[in-house]
Amino acid sequence: MAIKVKTNLISVRRTVFTPNVEVKEELSVLFCVFVSPFSAFSFDFFVVSEKSCTFATSKKKMKKMKYKIIIVLVCVALLSACGKDDDETKTPQTRTVLVYMAGENSLSDYAEEDLKEIMDASFLLTEDDQLLVWFDRAKEDELPWLARMVNGQLKDSVSIADMQISDKDEYSSDPHVFEKVLTYAYGHYPATQGYGLVLWSHASGWLKADSIAYSRAYGVDNGSNSPYSNNGPLMNFPTIGRILEKQPHLEFIMGDCCNFMCLESIYELRNATDYVVGSPAEIPDPGAPYATVVPEMFKRENAARGIMQKYAECYEDYIPLSVAKTSDMEALAEATHDVLKAIYGRMDTEYPDMTGLIHYYNESPGRFNSNYNIFYDAGDFVKQYATDAEYKQWKQVFDRVVVDKTLATSWAVNKSWYIYYTDFEVTKEKFHGVSMFVPQDPNYGYYRRYNNDVKMMAWWWKAWE
Repeated sequence: MAIKVKTNLISVRRTVFTPNVEVKEELSVLFCVFVSPFSAFSFDFFVVSEKSCTFATSKKKMKKMKYKIIIVLVCVALLSACGKDDDETKTPQTRTVLVYMAGENSLSDYAEEDLKEIMDASFLLTEDDQLLVWFDRAKEDELPWLARMVNGQLKDSVSIADMQISDKDEYSSDPHVFEKVLTYAYGHYPATQGYGLVLWSHASGWLKADSIAYSRAYGVDNGSNSPYSNNGPLMNFPTIGRILEKQPHLEFIMGDCCNFMCLESIYELRNATDYVVGSPAEIPDPGAPYATVVPEMFKRENAARGIMQKYAECYEDYIPLSVAKTSDMEALAEATHDVLKAIYGRMDTEYPDMTGLIHYYNESPGRFNSNYNIFYDAGDFVKQYATDAEYKQWKQVFDRVVVDKTLATSWAVNKSWYIYYTDFEVTKEKFHGVSMFVPQDPNYGYYRRYNNDVKMMAWWWKAWE
């Protein structure tokens, strides 16, 4: 900020004098001494020089006036220096969001499309908004890289080799690589106004990485740069949670992948982030509309809700979405334990009938089979089997966790809706926006495996045992 100080020696000092060589030289010296160190400020001194002015001061008065001018200039200079220090020490209001794109799989082409959307959206950000992308796609002779998006351009791009992680095209689903990338990104782009993370790839909720072949856990990387294969290592959510707990605490994690919003996975992330955003169901390959979602990520208030709302606007009535606040996940686990104890205490069977309940995933090989349903709507199950009083008490805690959601009567999936999702109806009363696994008869489908694998999740031991 430039300050212009005008000193009129007639009006301020009430002294009239004719221009004097000696006086003008001293004023010039003072101007250089006090203005030069502070070039952001401008001082203009106006001395009356009209030929009609007559000498009206004695040498003694002139000397006294010179001292007064010096005092004024010293005060102005000190004030200017203070203002300059205040500007330099102002804390930047930065926010850092990393979009981790594990796209070395069948989503490779969509990764390129979403990258373009992200770059275009960067035009809408400020210099305090630090938008980073880790980009790994199915392309020969290209190492995965990290860069900041600024005004539609890649800035400070570094490859996995530049980051000294590896000189090879490593799996983005390797926990070692994941941790190193996060440490580099958040370390080189620290924030004062919070951190965010987007997990972009294939996923299938809490399912253990070696459970199924379609899409599992998070971040399949085929390692062969094939845009057709989804066979390769993945990361399980307990591992993701442990890695994230070593990083700066996140304001939100957005899952731009299938079946992200299950209580088992959210519970694993509870100590790493304030909010989790995503869908309990399968989502279409194009994923989030980043042109509108990215600006919401950098809102300093209610970012998670804004992300969900912009995502939902793009797929009106076709993708169920929700926002979970993690601070009450422990309370929800305890409330769920209590209501499950009451429910199963009245049952005469170990495996409840799930007919008619909302489910968000079916792993039936080639045809619909209810024995392959996995992710049941958590609230729909509790509402079905709890008493009204039990459900109401549980719901009060549940609503402190699922703070926002958007209902969809169907969802855009790779599988045919009319084949795989015909056994339930979605209503406002039945829909709760997050899923939970309910153990089923191990003699059917893959349930023996699922019944065992779910025990790797901390949620199981807190809510079920």
